[in-house]
Amino acid sequence: MSDVTATSTAADYLVRAENVSRMYPDGHVTALVDVSLAVRRGQYTAIVGPSGGGKSTLLNLLGALDVPTSGRVLFEEQPLSATADLDRLRARKIGFVFQSFHLLPTLTALENVQIPMFEGPRLSASQRASKAGQLLVAVGLSHRATHLPKQMSVGERQRTAIARALANDPMLLLADEPTGNLDSQVGGEILDLFDRLHRDRSMTLIVITHSAEIARRAQQIITLRDGRIVSNESVADFLSDADATTVE
Repeated sequence: MSDVTATSTAADYLVRAENVSRMYPDGHVTALVDVSLAVRRGQYTAIVGPSGGGKSTLLNLLGALDVPTSGRVLFEEQPLSATADLDRLRARKIGFVFQSFHLLPTLTALENVQIPMFEGPRLSASQRASKAGQLLVAVGLSHRATHLPKQMSVGERQRTAIARALANDPMLLLADEPTGNLDSQVGGEILDLFDRLHRDRSMTLIVITHSAEIARRAQQIITLRDGRIVSNESVADFLSDADATTVE
């Protein structure tokens, strides 16, 4: 359920959307219509649905990368619209993983992972390097620390991007089609990594996907179609409805 109920207080939720709509007047596009949802602390949520349904728009709103035309988004029960420094919030509390990685080509894996640290709590150069090294170990890439992106496989680049997203110990990790450019084997390894992050760090994950395999690993599955939530269900209910490997 997206509403705060008698058995779950507002403090149980890390991020909520209340009656959110997003319209783009220049293109005469309504991307989201009256969307409400709530994601608990430590919950693994998958957002599924056809292309053009509003998934990425919703993720951008939840991650404070965009603002709704109407309605509101709350992070730790504080409206984003009332947050004075959204850059600081994003840098310190939210990690982002994109399908296309966005690694800087002239920096090594170790250096790429350190980039967000310059916007986080103050660390010395040696502390940044040490923490980046630990994160590369956590994603299984300690042997690639000094390699440039062009020297790494596609899967290794995505692992580097995930390590970078964890640089400031975010409370929330947002991932937009994180396995979209990967083959099934490497994609499975990335999904296993997300499982470990959720289990070992009690991390709140919100993942956009077309893949039922990703959705099966989540606890909550939200389906968007034409900018509206058409279902918000547990993984057990989702599996009883899904009979294909791709969510259309």
